[in-house]
Amino acid sequence: IPESIQPKEVEQGDYGVTIACMDVNKGFKARFRAYSKGSHDSHTSFYSWDWLQARVQSNQFPVELSYWDANVTKDPPTVSFAAIMSSDEGVRDWTSRIRKWGFCYVDGCPVSGEATQKLIERIAFIRPTHYGAFWQFTADLAKKDSAYTQLALAAHTDTTYFTDPAGLQTFHLLSHTDGEGGSSLLVDGFKAAETLRQESPEAYDTLCRIKIRGHASGNETVKFLTDSAYPVLRTEDIGKGEPSLRQVRWNNDDRAALVATDAEEITNFYKAARKWVEILKRPQMEYWEQLRPGRPLTNMDDFISRWKTLNFSPEDISNSV
Repeated sequence: IPESIQPKEVEQGDYGVTIACMDVNKGFKARFRAYSKGSHDSHTSFYSWDWLQARVQSNQFPVELSYWDANVTKDPPTVSFAAIMSSDEGVRDWTSRIRKWGFCYVDGCPVSGEATQKLIERIAFIRPTHYGAFWQFTADLAKKDSAYTQLALAAHTDTTYFTDPAGLQTFHLLSHTDGEGGSSLLVDGFKAAETLRQESPEAYDTLCRIKIRGHASGNETVKFLTDSAYPVLRTEDIGKGEPSLRQVRWNNDDRAALVATDAEEITNFYKAARKWVEILKRPQMEYWEQLRPGRPLTNMDDFISRWKTLNFSPEDISNSV
């Protein structure tokens, strides 16, 4: 916008403020009616009070976050499939719970891939990956990935080998008829990070500061390496003093070799990582739940509004997820 365009009139109303501009070099008032007559030199802007209020606040995501531990099993966040599919208000309730808690169950979903896909698409399109966009799998090693095995995995976030990791993920156990076990584990990554900050500020600072790459190279035709190194705990300065935690990015199985020129920094990183993993493995931090057909789980594995929930792969086989 040229510097010669200056506010001429400012009018406050019940619903917002209207600003009419003029070009001080040309000496005329900018109005929408002039634009409608073919002039592109004029403009009147209206800003609602709600819109302005949202932009003077440093926090663009005002939903209060809830940290949790093993006790969340008493009343985990849950919504109904019918509510989500019947109204946008149901979708808003679903996504608000996901943002607040980092995960949410959906009760009453038809036990089929088709219904699950329609549920997911109530939020947005499904992002394709090298696995596909929407897919079903079992522990058959169809792909060389630990998720396709019966092996136990430590608490982790997924796709750390992507520059922009996956955000929301939905898991729906469609069948569990042969075999036992297969319980899933959720750990609140933000609560774990806050625990680390309180118990070992040095370790917290180390994981916020030292950057590592993620990689995936199990399949012959697939090899990923992040464009840059990223910290395990990504913080952001939102103008309230100490930087705020924005993302947890941790998968020890997908962690590339640490590149550092300072031997002391390498020692500090592994010392901090050991403390971090010890916190993740505390029984009080672990929320175990047996997924069941008709009850999909959506979790924020790595998402812009709250990279929060760490997810665990079951150590026993489930037929189809």
